[in-house]
Amino acid sequence: MEYNLADLWECVADTVPEREAFIFGALRLTYSDAEKRINRLAHYLLESGVQPGDRVALYLFNGNEYLEAMLAAFKIRAVPVNVNYRYVEEELSYLLNDSSAVALIFHASFASKIHSIKDRIPPTSFILVEDESPDDGLLEKLGAIEYESALIKSSPVRDFAPRTADDLYILYTGGTTGMPKGVMWRHEDIFFGAFGGGDFDGRSVTTPEEIAEKAKSGRLRCLPACPFMHGTAHWIAFTTLFSGGTVVISRDRAFHPTSLWSLVAEERVNLLVIVGDAFARPLVEALNNDIEADAVSCCTVILSGGAILSPSVKTALTDRLPGTMIIDGYGASETGGQGRSVTVAGSEPSARPKFKVNSQTMVLTENFLPAEVGVIGLLARRGHVPIGYLGDPVKSAATFPIIDGVRWSVPGDHAVVEADGLITLLGRGSVSINTGGEKVYPEEVESALKAHAGIFDAIVLGVPDEKWGERVVAVLHLRAGVSLDIAQINAHLRSHVAGYKIPRSVFLAPSIHRSPSGKPDYRWAKEFALVALSANEGLT
Repeated sequence: MEYNLADLWECVADTVPEREAFIFGALRLTYSDAEKRINRLAHYLLESGVQPGDRVALYLFNGNEYLEAMLAAFKIRAVPVNVNYRYVEEELSYLLNDSSAVALIFHASFASKIHSIKDRIPPTSFILVEDESPDDGLLEKLGAIEYESALIKSSPVRDFAPRTADDLYILYTGGTTGMPKGVMWRHEDIFFGAFGGGDFDGRSVTTPEEIAEKAKSGRLRCLPACPFMHGTAHWIAFTTLFSGGTVVISRDRAFHPTSLWSLVAEERVNLLVIVGDAFARPLVEALNNDIEADAVSCCTVILSGGAILSPSVKTALTDRLPGTMIIDGYGASETGGQGRSVTVAGSEPSARPKFKVNSQTMVLTENFLPAEVGVIGLLARRGHVPIGYLGDPVKSAATFPIIDGVRWSVPGDHAVVEADGLITLLGRGSVSINTGGEKVYPEEVESALKAHAGIFDAIVLGVPDEKWGERVVAVLHLRAGVSLDIAQINAHLRSHVAGYKIPRSVFLAPSIHRSPSGKPDYRWAKEFALVALSANEGLT
């Protein structure tokens, strides 16, 4: 047995077959139930022509189907691909072409969007997951089969070909590299790099077979409040499954803090997974106004990934839930988990983002030497790291350099080693914007803005925001004689980029400052935007 994700799942399913694996509304699936459903889907994918290495795109809201589809793909050595369900047609078409997806599993809500780009994407098999939104007859037009129908007609038997630790897992990330990039991991590396590595009791497994023994005592009940399309949510979900725990999934399509706390109480969730202040602040408000803290005291750990929690929010959570540990987890699609910051009742959270990092992570100088205490360097990880970006050897070589025979992941985060050995994170060296856990690449939005005939030049940047961490704003230079309002700009942008990328504030400038090489001056733009913001001079 190797460290293959499907093999490890099957080992746990055989060990604790009657334990609940997934809870999704009224649906409660044991490991045995889920295993049969996953086998059926895997057989259907095989019968549809999906081969080892082929990509299966998942265009889904959260649900048991998301994790079932990932495992079904792994079983036949195919590769599931996460699709951001906020994408507009242009972005969706790009990702499906870039990944060369041969199958697409999607919720009915997205049928019309898929139909509109069908002629622009690779030949694809479609599987539709029914939801409350009708597909308006597009099921037949797409030649799609309904998810449960695909399962019913397929075999539940586990009779698949052998797999290896070198099978691929791919996570698409917007990051700072322009359009989304598929980060490629070996199964063994993602298991140790981001799926827990069997470290459920303070030590990682040393053989795959140890997973079974650990699963016997697994009692984790995890509720990922963030979308499975992002790494944080399904990384922790798989960590839970590989421990023999239960993944509780909310049926809410939007974030409703009171409803989420109610689900925590109802299902006795002990691990809640969120993304930064955008989730945490409303959760605190609900605790103050609508929810009795005693009802959710079962939640002993709140883990935030994808966006850092502010100190005031950590303190507010521990004040209301003194028995709960607040964990700020730090990592990236290109590195997996790298470090954490823990806050408990009575402790004083650091005003700066300081993390205890794992033994594979360190701060390097530009010459790839260990940075001394107090010296700004690049946060890097070695060991279990990705093998590169899908279809992009140039960026792969830059982000995953091989130094003295060792592959490193160096995504571009700047950090400082403190005297106490902790790492202070300074942020991505580029100008990517992290808004509520979503990363926005400024040049993409700038390009969309400048596609408008009335906009001569534009800079997009992030400014501090209490709720979202950062707010996307734009500084525009309009063409002579042009007058635009915010509604006109938003209407234009919505045909090019997802809603979360649209600037929340737009400011006009007589010109855009650039360097002699033509690069935008983001420092000037931020100063300009903050002054304009304080004076309330934005477009309306």
